Formats: sequence, C-alpha cells, structure tokens
Amino acid sequence: MTFQATKLSAVHAFALVAAVSLFGGCHQQTVEATSVFHFDQAAVVDAKPWTSEAFNNDPENFQFAVIGDRTGGADHRGIFQMAMAQLNLLQPEFVINVGDLIEGYSKDPAKLNAEWDEVDGMLSELEMPFFRTVGNHDMGNETMKQIWLRRNGPTYYHFVYRNALFLVLNSEDPPRPAPENMEEDIELYNRLQKEDPEKAQAMLEGFMEAVASFLGKPANFSDEQVTYVEETLAKHPEVRWTFVFLHEPAWKNPAENFLKIEQLMQDRNYTFIAGHLHYYEIEERFDRDYITMGPAGASFHKNGPGNVDHILWVTMTEDGPRVAQITLDGIYDRGGRDLSIKEMYDRAGEEEQ
Repeated sequence: MTFQATKLSAVHAFALVAAVSLFGGCHQQTVEATSVFHFDQAAVVDAKPWTSEAFNNDPENFQFAVIGDRTGGADHRGIFQMAMAQLNLLQPEFVINVGDLIEGYSKDPAKLNAEWDEVDGMLSELEMPFFRTVGNHDMGNETMKQIWLRRNGPTYYHFVYRNALFLVLNSEDPPRPAPENMEEDIELYNRLQKEDPEKAQAMLEGFMEAVASFLGKPANFSDEQVTYVEETLAKHPEVRWTFVFLHEPAWKNPAENFLKIEQLMQDRNYTFIAGHLHYYEIEERFDRDYITMGPAGASFHKNGPGNVDHILWVTMTEDGPRVAQITLDGIYDRGGRDLSIKEMYDRAGEEEQ
C-alpha cells in the first residue's frame, strides 16, 4: 500500500525543547533570500542589525511528530487528548503513533469499538494526518485483529513522503497470548490509579513480572511481513532515508524474522522508532539510531530520566533527520504558562521547582 503526499506546512508555535543532533552535520541549504526577504537598502547600507540573509527555509526539509503509548495503564488524566491540542499548536506536517491507542485485551466487540470510538474522537481534532501503528493493546487477540482490519485497514503498510520511505510494521503478527485475567487486572489497576495510587503502583510492579513472562517473548513478524518489507525496499532503493516504526523495540530481544528485516536495511540510511516500554531511550546498532519512545499518557513502568510524556519532533534535512524531544509539560498556547497543564503532566507528584 503506497501513496505519495505533497502537502507542505510550517511550524507556527515554538516550545522549550531539548534538541539532539543525531545524524552528523548541521548544514542546511537555503532559498535565495531575495525571493522572500526585502528591506530598505537605502536605510540599511553597510552594518546590518541581523546576522544573515541565508534563511533556514530549504523547501526539501520537512517536519513530522512521533507520539508514544496512550494506554498500558489508562490515560485517566487526559494527557493524550491534551497532546492533540498541543500538536495543533506545533503544526507538524503529519503525526505517527507507535501503538497502544486503546486499552484492549477484551473479546467484547462492543467494548473494543467503544474504545476505538473514543480515540477516533480525539484524533478527529487534529489538523494534520495521523498514522497508526499496531500495539499489543490494540491487537491482543483475534477479535481485536478483526476490529483493527475493519476500522483501520492493513496491520503493516508503507508510504513515501518527500522522497523518504516510512515503513510501519506490526510487531504482533500474529498476536501473542495474554496472561489469564489480563482484562480484569487492567480494569482494577486503572481504577486504583484514581482511588489509591500507592496500591496501583504496588500492583503494577507485580503485574509487570507476570506480563513479562508472556509478552517478554520476542515480538512476532510473520514470514509474509518480512517478504512485504523486502519487496517494499526493492521498490524504493533511492529514497534519501527510511524510517521504520513498530510498537515493540524488537531489537532488545530479536527474533529471527526481525534480524532478517534488519539485514534487509543495511545498504541504506535508516532509523527505527518504537514504543511499548513507556521509557525514552536511544541506542545505536550498525551505526544507526534506534529510539524507544516515552509515553503520552500511559503509566510509567520504571523510574529514571526516560519517564517523560513527550513527542519527538523530527526535521528531515539534506544531511538526515534532526530530532528534538519536546516535553508536553512545556507547550503552551498564546496565553502563556498554564500551571494546570504543568500539574497534569506532573505524574511523579514532584513539587513545583
């Protein structure tokens, strides 16, 4: 499944960001200043009150945002929904999620469709395209798979945008069996998050050990999906970059078919981006970047600096992607700093600094 997209947009709002240059040099080509920039040359002759006329507006550059897990511990504070409004402020050209949009793990079609209806209502507020990736909470059994296929189409796909290839894979192909009573345990945990956070945290620690014995197995990629990746790469040998999105960071515990996918990538520039662990981390394999997203509303699973509700802001340049991690508690509209937003994202209960 391929489509070409041509819409061009720009960033209209700024946020406090921690920018990370991931792929080498910082040079960017610019458009001739005379085509977009004019000033009174009779008034400004020699010295000028600006540093340069080489504007950072290369038409070959583009920006998109990546957002992490909403569920796996329900987003009871409404963080994901708030993030949709914040993305509209930032105006990326499109958004990609790395999976786990619903809580799932049910075989009740009515319940599952209600969860998807809630998510789709949030996504309808976005002013740009949103690309979904299958997560284990989105496709934890055959019933959930059939609902995904009916509502969202293929479970893995690709598209090309501005000569960059985007491969969106399914790390639940086929779905792995969940622990017994998974649905009931999730419902209890989500209720305790509101009623007794300490009990919820204690339950999470024990729950994660049980889940790890089931979902800690290598992620699944069918032979058909590997063939699809091979054929897609063969059709697009000259793209300037390849981005691979998947829910589980399969490189941490790679199955044979994931290693096959990796080997197919070795003759091109690429970046892997995943979610699932609810903890931001960047690693290198084969001199390429492998990024695990922090959440956007899902529960934190361990302590540390990777505990952050955030988006990844990716700018594709002539030299490769530049990545900025934008924390959601630092994005405000024109009204300025809003302490209610700060409090919403203060999920560790830390005091205001």
